Amino acid sequence: MKVKEGIQLFRIDPDEDFHLRDHDPGWAGTKEMRELGEDELKDRAKQILQNRLAELADAQEVLYANDIYSVLLIFQAMDAAGKDGTIKHVMSGVNPQGCQVFSFKKPSDEELDHDFLWRYQRNLPERGRIGIFNRSYYEDVLVVKVHPELLERQKLPAGEKGDRFWKHRYQSINDFERHLARNGTLILKFFLNVSKDEQKKRFLERLTNPEKHWKFSEADVAEREHWDDYQSAFEDAIRETTTGSVPWYVIPADHKWVTRTLVAIIIAEKVRELGLAHPVLTEEQSARLADARKRLEGE
Repeated sequence: MKVKEGIQLFRIDPDEDFHLRDHDPGWAGTKEMRELGEDELKDRAKQILQNRLAELADAQEVLYANDIYSVLLIFQAMDAAGKDGTIKHVMSGVNPQGCQVFSFKKPSDEELDHDFLWRYQRNLPERGRIGIFNRSYYEDVLVVKVHPELLERQKLPAGEKGDRFWKHRYQSINDFERHLARNGTLILKFFLNVSKDEQKKRFLERLTNPEKHWKFSEADVAEREHWDDYQSAFEDAIRETTTGSVPWYVIPADHKWVTRTLVAIIIAEKVRELGLAHPVLTEEQSARLADARKRLEGE
């Protein structure tokens, strides 16, 4: 299967009648790929991941040298879907100087005194850099939609907070992302699609393994009780905010090796499609370099 064809399996198109039930969280390759056997398939995926990490490291260097484009990676998911691990593995070969990660928690009083996009705008990657949002402004159409009482803290003008309100929020997000894309930000949005059974398994592992106790939060179990509401909120958000220029990628997350390999492939491929190359020096710049070399060699 060719790379572009593979990416299309997980890319959500604007005209698609999107439903999460049509996307298998346990996907582990096409029929032809599965015929290789799980062990061989994992080994191949590991090699592909390493190759893509090397490509991404090279691409980041060129991205930084050009200083024209920036890259924004957005990761959204249910708890225990593997956002942290995916970010850690996929970005392991990237130069830390050209990459920044932000994990957004409960908004502060200062942030609540601004519109819902403000705190995210402040942390956008500058040109030449890769920015990673571990959760993002989409929380304001996900967790806030599931728990509408949180809207009371946002100091919004009086009015109904029904379907029209959420429609306007989706429009604000689309306008924001189109503005960023027009001005040189490549936005890649990943929803890590974990199943309810796999989430339960990972929660139990956190409770059983002392080395993973720190990962567990009682709030995770409380939020799990709203599983169906969250699935509906994710469906609405993805359906309403996948656009031709900034689509969503729904990544199967029940197998971590699948998740990490697919994310690495998509990032490396999309950065490559920017068509960047190392900057070409002007005649004046070349002359200055030649002079500097001459002076150094003459010492």
